[in-house]
Formats: sequence, structure tokens, C-alpha cells
Amino acid sequence: MSDLPPTTPGPSFGEQPVGGPSPMPGSPTPPPAGAIPDSAPEPVSTPSPVPGSEPAPAAAPVAGDAPAAEPVATPAAAEPAPAAAAPSTERVRMGAIRDEVNKVIVGQGGVLSGLLCAFLADGHVLLEGVPGTAKTALVKSMAAAVSLEATRVQFTPDLMPSDVLGQMMFENGAFRFREGPVFTNLLLADEINRTPPKTQSALLEAMEEHQVSIDGVTHRLPEPFMVIATQNPVEYEGTYPLPEAQLDRFLLKLLVDYPSEEDEVQIVARHHGGMDPHDPLRSGVKAVADAGSFAAARAEVKAMTVSDPVIRYMVQVVRATRNSPSIQLGVSPRGAAALLAVSKAWAWLSGQPYVTPDEVKAMAKPTLRHRIQLRPELEIEGVTADQVLDGILTQVQVP
Repeated sequence: MSDLPPTTPGPSFGEQPVGGPSPMPGSPTPPPAGAIPDSAPEPVSTPSPVPGSEPAPAAAPVAGDAPAAEPVATPAAAEPAPAAAAPSTERVRMGAIRDEVNKVIVGQGGVLSGLLCAFLADGHVLLEGVPGTAKTALVKSMAAAVSLEATRVQFTPDLMPSDVLGQMMFENGAFRFREGPVFTNLLLADEINRTPPKTQSALLEAMEEHQVSIDGVTHRLPEPFMVIATQNPVEYEGTYPLPEAQLDRFLLKLLVDYPSEEDEVQIVARHHGGMDPHDPLRSGVKAVADAGSFAAARAEVKAMTVSDPVIRYMVQVVRATRNSPSIQLGVSPRGAAALLAVSKAWAWLSGQPYVTPDEVKAMAKPTLRHRIQLRPELEIEGVTADQVLDGILTQVQVP
């Protein structure tokens, strides 16, 4: 189970969301969690003529007048609407990635959709969930399905920046640079909040500029490059909360929840059948895409159409976080650009020809929840960032 996209806006048990009233009945709902439709939406049909609106008969000609020209016959039926465009090859491959990952992972379709959106938008993801919810297995399975190099680093209190980035080594009478595990396509930073801020901040340049600077020399990282970090919402003893500057570097923060009962039955049955979640290849996962596929898909995502009213709607949602009495620190312009990028990726995955406010609503909480700071008194009362964002989404007028 996952929070992407949200299916029930607002807090549960009938509570009123902080920052505004509950959604009005009949308001549009976002696409279902993890759904990637096979084709584009059907075109809107043209309305039929209103009964009784036939044109009046022409008046009879007056004697002595020149004979009137014969009227030109016009077709009564309108031209048929064009058929919906077939899904692109790259979108079909994204669906194939989901099918391969589902050979190992059960019940995390929304989280996988978020990872694909972040990859298409050239961003990074922070996964938050209790231990044992397949966060690491999900990343390994995705890496096996896209034929990319993946590296896992267990972040510990004694981890040094050189252990992640690399360092200069003296060998054979000369210094040379030995690359660290960050030189990969998918970097899994496991339990990133268990390492000191000095090591956490070492990833800032790599995440933002896709490069590493050592001794004044810049080393480019391989493309594509993505950091998927995990942290647990429990056991905060001995941890180091990520600073706001680094949280803002993550495109999405996805919440990994417990699976449903039926999904958990499937998980246990697969383990009983001998599935090894640590070896996706032995579980039958095969590569169905590569770096070239993602490059082509990213080009299609960037070409998505976004109207000016929808862009203004995104900006109004972001600016509302800065004016909310429940929020101490609102979303920066970088957050607005991130919301645009993931909305385009989600619309492309859903087969939409353009971005609508529905895609913006679906991606607002995963994109903005880690970019705001609630007031301390609200945190003490147990109010969450998602509840405040729900209230803001109900207040901002939808175009």
C-alpha cells in the first residue's frame, strides 16, 4: 500500500483537515494508485444538434426577380473524431518494468509509480517506512528490470564522506582517484539518517549537479543517476535528521506502508515457494529497458503540454504553503519546479496528452510534504504535513 496517488484526501475518521474545509462532493479525484492506462483517454465527442433547430425553409422568389442559385448541399453528419493515439513504445516499456518488479514485490504499486516518476523527472527519492517493508528489495528489483548498475551503501555513524565519494590513492609512485560507490546509476542510501551530517552533506553536489569534486578536480557521474534513500520513522535514538537543504534535494518523499492482508498472504506464499528477495534475477526478473529507453522517455515527458492556468495553479498551491498559519517554513520555488516536473511525468505515465489539475493534486503531497515545516505546537498535537496540505488543496481554486 502506498500514499501515491492519494485516494482519500484529508485525515481519516472524519477529522477536519488543518488549513481548510473538507473537499466538496463531486470534486475530481486523482488517478488510481499505480495505474498506468494502456491507451490515451477517449476524445470528447461533439454535441448533437438540438431537436427542432433545423434551418427554416427559404422564402419563395418574387415574380420578376432573377432565379436564385441552387443551394450547395452540406453533409448532415459531422466528420468522425480521430481515434485515440496508441501508447508510445517507451510508455509500454515502463509498464513492462512494473510487471518485472511485481515478480518480487507485492502491494507497493504506488511506491513503484513514484520511483518511475522521479526517474523520468531526473530526481531523487526518499523512502520512509518501518523495517521489513521491502524498500531495499524494491530498489534492487527495479535496477534489475532496467539493466542499470545499482550500488547499496549502509549508512552508519562511522561512515566517512570518502567512503561514499571516493578518495585519492598513492599507487605506483603517483596519486590517482579511486571512485566510490556513488559512481553508479542507482545509489541506495540505506538508513541515511544514521550517518553524521558531514557524510550526509557529501551527497549534495552529487544529487544536484551529478558530479563529485575531489582535490579541485571534477568527476562526472554516470547517466542516468538517481539516489534512493531510506529512513525509518521509528527508533530515532542515535540518528541525525536530514537538514532542510538536503531534504529539498529529494524530488519525492514516499511513505512505504504495511501491505494489505491479501498482499501479505501472497508475500508469505512466495517465500514458502523459495523466492529470494535479495536476488531478483533468480526470481525471474529480466531487463526490459536500458539507459537509452529512459533518455527517450524523459524527452517525451519534457515535451508534455502544460497550460498557463495549470502552471498558475501549481504556483498558487506552493505560495499557499508560505501563507498558511499552520506552516512555519513554506515551499521554495525549487519545490514549484519539482511539482511541475513530477506532474508532467505522472500525466505521461497515465497516458494523458497534457497536464491537468488532477495530476497536480495527485503529486502535491509526495512532492511537498518534506519541504514544509509545521509549527511546533501543531507537531505536539500530532498534526501531520499531509493534513495541512490537504487543507491547502481544498482552499486553492482549481482552474
